[in-house]
Parts: sequence; C-alpha cells; structure tokens
Amino acid sequence: MRIHFIAIGGSAMHNLALALHDKGYVITGSDDVIYEPSKTRLREQGLLPSEFGWFPEKLSTDMDAVILGMHAREDNPELLRAQQLGLKIYSYPEFLYEQSRHKTRVVIGGSHGKTTITSMILHVLKYHDREVDYMVGAQLEGFNRMVHLTEENDFIVLEGDEYLSSPIDRRPKFHLYQPNIALLSGIAWDHMNVFPTYENYREQFQIFVDGIVQGGSITYNEEDTAVVEVVEKTPNQIRKFPYRTPEYNIENGQTFLETGEGPMPVEVFGRHNLSNLAGAKWICQQMGIDEDDFYQAISTFTGASKRLEKIGETSSSVAFKDFAHSPSKVAATTMAVREQYPDKRLVACLELHTYSSLNEAFLSQYRGTLDAADIAAVFYSPESVAIKKLSPLSASQIQDAFQNEKLEVFTDPGQFKTFLYELNKNNGVFLFMSSGNYGGLDLRAFIDHLG
Repeated sequence: MRIHFIAIGGSAMHNLALALHDKGYVITGSDDVIYEPSKTRLREQGLLPSEFGWFPEKLSTDMDAVILGMHAREDNPELLRAQQLGLKIYSYPEFLYEQSRHKTRVVIGGSHGKTTITSMILHVLKYHDREVDYMVGAQLEGFNRMVHLTEENDFIVLEGDEYLSSPIDRRPKFHLYQPNIALLSGIAWDHMNVFPTYENYREQFQIFVDGIVQGGSITYNEEDTAVVEVVEKTPNQIRKFPYRTPEYNIENGQTFLETGEGPMPVEVFGRHNLSNLAGAKWICQQMGIDEDDFYQAISTFTGASKRLEKIGETSSSVAFKDFAHSPSKVAATTMAVREQYPDKRLVACLELHTYSSLNEAFLSQYRGTLDAADIAAVFYSPESVAIKKLSPLSASQIQDAFQNEKLEVFTDPGQFKTFLYELNKNNGVFLFMSSGNYGGLDLRAFIDHLG
C-alpha cells in the first residue's frame, strides 16, 4: 500500500509512519517543521521529507490513503489536493481502527491514568512474551516505538485519547476504536477549549462506553462516581468489571502491595498509580494472564516516561518529573509524593501551560491541588497566554484560584530559577509538574546542584 502522511512529524504520526514502514508499506509525508526525536527517527528509516513545507504535487491518484495529522489545518494545500483527487483520507485513530478491524481491540480510556495503565499492560505482556499490537502515548522502556502493527497478532492495545481526531474530524479519538475490551479510569474535566462544559466532556465518555462492541466488557474505577454513573447508564449489553485501589502500606519510602501471597514491593507509588495497577490487572486477566503471573511481572514495572519519573536522587534529596497538568492529576501526584516521603520537605512546582490551565474560567478547578506540599510554586508565561488568545492573568488571580497561602507565583524564568536554587536542598523532595519546560529551566543542571 502507498500511504501519504500530512504532518508526518508529530509524536503519534511519525510512530505510525514507522510502524507501517515496518509492515512493508510505501510511506511518504510532509510537514512544515519536525523536531527531535521524530526528525532523526524518520531520517534513519529514509522517511524524512527532503524539505519542509506543503507540496500538493506529492499527492497522486495511485495512493491508497492519506493520513491527516492534527498539526495540519483545514486549508492545508496537500489536504485540499487529496480531496480534489478523491483520495481516501483517514484520521490517525480512524486508520488504527482499519488496521485492527479483525483483531480484539483493548481500549484504555479516562481523563487520567490511561498512559500508565496501557504501559502496565504492555509491560506485563512483554514480560511473559505475549505478542500484541499496540499504540501508547509515551515511549516505554524496552519498546522501540509507541506504535506496533502486524497482520498476525490477535490483540491490539490502544490508549484511548478523548481529544479530537483530525482538523476535519471533530470526534474524540476513542469514539472510533469500537473496543471489545474497554477500561475507564476516571472522569475529570479537561480540554476546555474543545469541551466548554463538564456535561459536554462527560458525554464523550458515555458515547465511548455505549460504543463498546456488544458482548464486550467495561472494566471501570468504582471509586469515581462519574465513571459509575456512566457505566450504570449505558444501555449497552456488556459485561461490567469494577475495580478499586488495593490495600497497600509504605515503609521507609517503599510501597508494598497487599496480595494473596503477602506484601509485595512495587516500584510505582501513590494511590492513583495503585488504582491504575488494579485496572491493568483486570485487563490482563481478560487477555489470558492470571493473577500470579501479573504480580510477578508488575513488580518490575518502573513507570511510564514523564509519569512520576525519578530524575535525580542524592543521599538526602530526590526529584521527580510528571506530565501532570490537569487539576485532578496535579492533586493526585502531589498527594502521592507526600504520602511516599512523609518525612521530607515537599517542594511542588507546577507550570500552567495548556489552554485550559491558562483560562481564567477554569483556574478555580485548581483549588487545593497543591495543599499537600510544604512549598508550592506556579510558573506560567504571559506570552503563552497571549499566543492562546486568552485574557491576561495576574499573580493574584492564580493565588485566589489555588486558595493556598504558601503559593509563590512566577512569570519570569530567571526569578523562578533563583527561587529554586535558593531553597534548602537537604532532606527535600522536588516535584516538577508540567507539559512544558518552565521557560527553559535546565532540570539536569538543577539535579547536579542538588548533588
């Protein structure tokens, strides 16, 4: 098959291009900018465009399909040419469904935890040499890439993102997968730019559950009331498997999971991650992994990239980086670190970087999310607010929203760096939560400073 990618450089798009190239497909693509590591990975496989930009003349009638990335716009010249030629145009999730139409589709959905749960499942399956196709939203240790597609594997495990499919397909990605086996970890309002109200956002998860293949199953977090309401409301004839956070205890900074064979040490920590583990166990059991084999494998799981990832440790201090940016994730991550290190001084730093987090109407959702920290700091860039065409924010607005008297607010990268370096570095745990980089903060240099 001949496949052309419009916006081939994206994190998800270039991984799909590489996976299809491995299958023997003829792949071409374009983009106006491609960053690392996508650039090098595409170049190594001979898939990097010879020059950046959009070139309608690349499109021809002998192409079998065009895959359209979110980075492209509706008036993209290559998209317009593909439409003119009558070529079949797929969104990323639409094409993944086509590739897995005859497989058992396992889809992990939820506002939070889906990358970690998907990663746990894939780790367990790999540990036991079970071959499956997959798509996950993070680079995993022991896996070459984020997408793997074959003709022969029976299962495909898909991380079910609720964000939009493409510039011309405004449906959430996870609506397109039609799962046979599904999981729903939690519902907490996010993506305000796409789902302006909580009710509208929650409705997307109802559609997801209602779209499970008849006779399939939903594994769901029974500790989340919104999830329970969605599952109970569905008219779909499916099996329902509830899960909840397992019993655990912490001794000297080590988390032990209570199992039928006694306490078992695990590398991940925090109630939210142990809840994720419980959900992953149910899914693995439905895929043929028994409980004992699951526990044996999961004890070696160290976490997904950028999800409570330990980035440095000294004799007295430790530092973590986490992708958390939505209110529920910020609160869960901060509390997890507090619980794991009760005798250390917790410094929690959050960068407001997304459209929702920088929106004045959404800020109140962050109330209390950093309360578990001894020292709390928020960084944001006024330039990012302007680029997103949002109303300017003030430090007082952010402090009012968080309702945290200890909160320090920074907009200048230099001042934020000075604040960090002047803190007592002994007996501390430093938590950096962001999908950005705090205006260019060199975290490696900060780790060296701690040493």
